[in-house]
Amino acid sequence: MIVTYNWLKDFVDFEYSPQELCDRLTMAGLEVDSLEEIGGGLDTVVVAKLESVETHPDADRLTVCQVNNGKETVQVVCGATNHKTGDYIAFAQVGSVLPGDFKIKKSKIRGQESRGMLCSEKELGLAAESEGIMILPQDLTLGVPVFEALNLRDFRIEIGLTPNRPDCLSVVGVAREVAALCGKTLQLPGAEIEDNDDNISAMANVVIENSDGCPRYAARMIKDVKIGSSPDWLVRRLEAVGMRSINNIVDVTNYVMMELGHPLHAFDYRFLADHKIVVKNATANDKFMTLDDQEHTLSAEDLMICDGQKPVALAGVMGGQNSEVQEDTSHILLEAAYFKPTMIRRSSKRHGLHTESSHRFERGADIDMIPVALDRAAALMAELGQGQIVSGVIDNYPKTLEVPVLDLSVEKTISLLDVKVTADQIMQFLSSIGLDTVKTADPDCLRVTVPSFRPDIEREVDLIEEVARLYGYDNIPVTMPVGTVNSGLPPKKQKVQNKIQDIFAAKGFSETISYSFVSTELLSRLALPEDDIRTQPIGLLNPLSEDQSVMRTSLVPSMLESVTRNLSYRNNDLRLFEMRPVFLGSAGDCHEQLSLVAAISGRREPEGWAQIDEAVDFFDVKGIVEELLAVFGINAPQYSNEDLETYFHPGKSSRIEVKGQGSIGFFGEVHPQVLQKFDIEQSVYIIEINVESLISLAVDHGKFTPLSKYPNVIRDTALLLDDAVLASQVVEIAERNMKKGVEEVTLFDLYTGKGVPEGKKSIAIRVRYRDLEKTLTEEVVAKMHDKLIRSICHQLGAEIR
Repeated sequence: MIVTYNWLKDFVDFEYSPQELCDRLTMAGLEVDSLEEIGGGLDTVVVAKLESVETHPDADRLTVCQVNNGKETVQVVCGATNHKTGDYIAFAQVGSVLPGDFKIKKSKIRGQESRGMLCSEKELGLAAESEGIMILPQDLTLGVPVFEALNLRDFRIEIGLTPNRPDCLSVVGVAREVAALCGKTLQLPGAEIEDNDDNISAMANVVIENSDGCPRYAARMIKDVKIGSSPDWLVRRLEAVGMRSINNIVDVTNYVMMELGHPLHAFDYRFLADHKIVVKNATANDKFMTLDDQEHTLSAEDLMICDGQKPVALAGVMGGQNSEVQEDTSHILLEAAYFKPTMIRRSSKRHGLHTESSHRFERGADIDMIPVALDRAAALMAELGQGQIVSGVIDNYPKTLEVPVLDLSVEKTISLLDVKVTADQIMQFLSSIGLDTVKTADPDCLRVTVPSFRPDIEREVDLIEEVARLYGYDNIPVTMPVGTVNSGLPPKKQKVQNKIQDIFAAKGFSETISYSFVSTELLSRLALPEDDIRTQPIGLLNPLSEDQSVMRTSLVPSMLESVTRNLSYRNNDLRLFEMRPVFLGSAGDCHEQLSLVAAISGRREPEGWAQIDEAVDFFDVKGIVEELLAVFGINAPQYSNEDLETYFHPGKSSRIEVKGQGSIGFFGEVHPQVLQKFDIEQSVYIIEINVESLISLAVDHGKFTPLSKYPNVIRDTALLLDDAVLASQVVEIAERNMKKGVEEVTLFDLYTGKGVPEGKKSIAIRVRYRDLEKTLTEEVVAKMHDKLIRSICHQLGAEIR
């Protein structure tokens, strides 16, 4: 928001210097981004008189002027055509530096000496564009700096407002803050309305079909206006805040908007069909041409201002070409309305139109400012356009907005701010910015009525923040925050998660993080059964894109996408893992389940001259799974190739089962058909574990077993078994005897073929025996081993080879 120092003084009689004013505004929460002096450094540009103007002897388009600057007469060559002898002009003397770092030097132009420059408004920074040099009034004193003579010396203040302060998007709004800071009274601009014999109700009508989008719409009529240029004071004010002058009527709407903060719009009355205004939603796919010569395709969600037949304005954003004020306009229908901020924000974004009007409406305009702004603008239009204000005003206000009333605790205010303020001081602070504050029967409670120009104040803490601003942040004592440090062990869930991350990191894995939102197409690549709960993900009400429209039910698709992305960058040797929640159930009954997925692909060892060039296989991932489970005290997992997930290779995958818990996950090679859907051409192995189950099984504290001081004894035995018998069954029987002297059981050979009957297989196991208290004798070991082998043969139908 840009305001000027002098414009603020029109409403508040303060004595701050420009710099002091900026400092105080910044400390009050309105951060000043820049302070610029209008006309600063231009004291050498003075009022001068043209004693004579003659044509340049060697150039038809140039003139040679004799310029009287009050002290001497100097010669200047000029290229403008709008000046004549006797005119008073703005004269930049030699040595002047104009805006844009343009330095005035003594020179010769086509053989004629030129000692200065006759300035235009553009060259002095007073206008964006100008035609010819600046002609001044004849009653000015020669030699006086132009900005001083015309009373143009001012300061431009740019404030970086946060979106929650729409009340300060006006000169009056900022002036209200200044008045509160200096303890002065805010003087609002007045409006003198002189009605005539006509009545607006007979000339126009307003209908609101969407009262939710437009709670209030008011209008006035000004007739017999003359469209022309705006007076200098109005042009200067607009250009000082960065706006371009158009004509006297449009300039008034912009001026009042900057002054009072409420946007207005002027319609050419003759172009309004049926002399009627209808506020309603647009018809989808209709075309509408705005004032900037751009055609827009409307949406059914756009709020439009229409006449009896067609749209004439995109509500709160921009008017249409079909009703704009033109040079021959004589009757004006002036609009002042309030629109729902969210509707304006969406329309503005949808059509790529961000205007001064939409900037205010989408942040929340002041609905109670409508009649004030309407009368102010109508009075100025009648004055500057020499028109007449038609009697009466249309004020369609079908749905009155509620006025918030909040209770403020004095004790809580003192506690939060750590300052000693009384109830009377708080009332004074809040009343100074327009908040009606009264005492209640409870001495600790103040009742505050929040005005409509402060939509950001919704809670008690918002009021306390206002007290802090006005008390002065720099007056609040500095205190160090007090904190307590509570030492304690992390919960079991956190310890398990941290340990999992440590294990995978130690194995050379990199952790990935994927979006919780995925597409249904991505999930469908896993070819899950239709009745699987994971095929029915929870949809988002307002997804960012089609690729992020549902909540993920599995981490596998995102992990395979990460593999694809890495392979596309020729990163072929991969070890990745992710531990994040998945979301199962329905929108009304959703639960999170912590899941772990790891992927491994490519070479077993990093490339190098001493490394073996072998690819990872099923047993690499099996070893990782066993080490992971062993860390949490799960030493006897069972593996099964039944009821595997559809995205696993049926012959190279396994289900992980734990007694008493059932299945806790899967591992193995991804099915080639699934890899093809992800454009992956090399084998990928996946580990998928339900971390919630792992947490429930994990042993909190491992039990230390002392190392034996006695030697071990090893016995190897080859057994002949049916093909259907699993090797894990053999190991499981052997491990039951670990407390009876068996220290370790290892499967070290598997053989089928010559010498082994059809339907049979040979498995060789190595058993290590050791006692913690004594040395085992040959006789004892032989007896223990014989008992173990007989147990295996009896339970599994095995034979000793």
